[in-house]
This record gives sequence, structure tokens and C-alpha cells, in this order.
Amino acid sequence: MAIDLALTPKQKRRTGERCCEPVVYPDVAREDALRLAEVAKALGDPVRLQLVDVLRKHAGKVCVCELVPLFEVSQPTLSHHLKKLRDAGIVDSERKGLWAYYYVIPDALKELSAWLS
Repeated sequence: MAIDLALTPKQKRRTGERCCEPVVYPDVAREDALRLAEVAKALGDPVRLQLVDVLRKHAGKVCVCELVPLFEVSQPTLSHHLKKLRDAGIVDSERKGLWAYYYVIPDALKELSAWLS
């Protein structure tokens, strides 16, 4: 069975003129989106995701010397990953002598979790 469709030729739009109206608009403000993207980007690396998992499950602060044996990366690489997580506001650290002790900031992932659900 053949269907007869009436096709209209393309028409050139003026500069800046929309071809159609958006169906959905974002609920996330630009500033919130930037912050959520930074957190998501920091969690986008498997080592960082596992680091957050370990720190989240641990009661209290974890010495970096306890974290190194858990991952197949060098200590400087692990420190780099921890710095990225600190910069994103997911973890923080406290220095005691030569060692740094890391912990997850309690409310750091609430906003991302709420947005995802």
C-alpha cells in the first residue's frame, strides 16, 4: 500500500532563527552543572572510583600508606588521583607528620546522587 506524503521544500532560515522549539529544557542551572560535571569527571577514572569506595567504607581517616598496596599504580600516581578527588571536593586530607590521611567529605556526593535519582 502506497502512502502519499506531501513534502515541502527546504526553506532557508534567517541567521539565528530556530528551526523548531525545544521539547525539554534543562533543570540544572549552569553553575550547578559545572560543579556536577567536575565531580563526575573526577569519578570517571576507575582508580579514583575505587579510592572513593575504599575511603567511603573506611571508618575514619585512611593513611596514604594503607592505600598504595590496594592499587597497581605508583605512590605518585595515587597521590595525583587523590589530588584530583580533593580538587573536585570529594575527599579531603589531614597531614600528621610525614603522612597524609584521607577521608570522603560526608555531603560531597549527595548532590550528584540526588540528580542521578
